[in-house]
Amino acid sequence: MNATALSLVLVAAVVHAIWNLAAKRVSGGGATFVWLYYTISAVVFVPLIVGSLLLEPDRPQWSWLIAAAGTSILHVAYGVVLQRGYAVGDLSLVYPLARGTGPLLSVLAAVLLLGERPGWIGLAGALLIVSGVLVISTGGRGGPVSGSRRAGVGYGVLTGFTIAAYTLWDAHSVTALGVPPVVYFGSGALLQSLLLMPYALKRRGRGEVAALWRDYRKEAFIVGLLSPFAYLLVLFALKIAPVSLVAPARELSIVLGGLAAWLMLGEANAGRRLAGSVIVLAGIAAIAVA
Repeated sequence: MNATALSLVLVAAVVHAIWNLAAKRVSGGGATFVWLYYTISAVVFVPLIVGSLLLEPDRPQWSWLIAAAGTSILHVAYGVVLQRGYAVGDLSLVYPLARGTGPLLSVLAAVLLLGERPGWIGLAGALLIVSGVLVISTGGRGGPVSGSRRAGVGYGVLTGFTIAAYTLWDAHSVTALGVPPVVYFGSGALLQSLLLMPYALKRRGRGEVAALWRDYRKEAFIVGLLSPFAYLLVLFALKIAPVSLVAPARELSIVLGGLAAWLMLGEANAGRRLAGSVIVLAGIAAIAVA
C-alpha cells in the first residue's frame, strides 16, 4: 500500500479507538446521543464546506448531493446500531466484531463487485486481521453465553454490515463521482443531524436531550470532533489506495480498543486480546508491503 495512504489510515485508527472509548462511556444515550455528536460535527463542518467549495476548482454537481444523502443514511444506521451495541455489550466484544466484519465484507465486495485485485499478500493480510479479530472477540466471560453477550454479538455483526456498506459507497463517491472529501463528509454530517432531528425533538420534551448534554457533554464533543477527523483521513486514503487494502488496515484500532477496554474499563481476558493483537499487527504488516 502507498506509504501516505497507510500513514493516514493508521492515524485514523488511533483516533477512531479514542472516540469509540468515549462513546462506550455514555449510558443509555442511544439515537439521541448520536444526534448530539452528529450535530456538533455539522456545526464544525459548515464553514469548512464553504471554504472548500470556494477553493475547489470543480463546480458542485448534483451527484455530490446524492452521494452525501446516501452516506448520511448509512452513517445514521451505523451510529444508532453501534450505540445500541455499546449499551448491551462489552467494548471488547462489540468493537472487534464490528471492525472485523466490516473490512471482511468490504474486501469481498471490492474483489467480487469492483474487480479490485489486491494480490495474495494483501489478501493474506486481510485474512490475518479478520483472524485476529475473531481471537479477540471470542475472549468474553466464561460460562454459558448470556443474553447480553448474544445481543452484543448480534449488534457487533450488524454494525459490521453498515461499515461495509458505507465504506463501499464512500469509496465510490470520492473516486468515481469525484466528490471532495471535506464537502462530502461535511454535507453528510449536516444531513445526518437533520435526519435524526425529529427523533431528538420528541425526546427533548421529555428532558432526555438536556440530561444527556449535562451528563455527557464532554463525550459528545470527543465523538463529534474526532469521528469526522478520523474518517476524513480514511476518505483521503481511499483516493490514493484501493478499498480492499484501506478497509482492513483501519483495524489497528481493534488492538487499541481491546487494550483500552482492559486497562481503562477493566474488561477481562487480556492474554487472549494481546494474542489477537499480534495477529492483527501481522496483517497490518502484510498489507503495508502489498
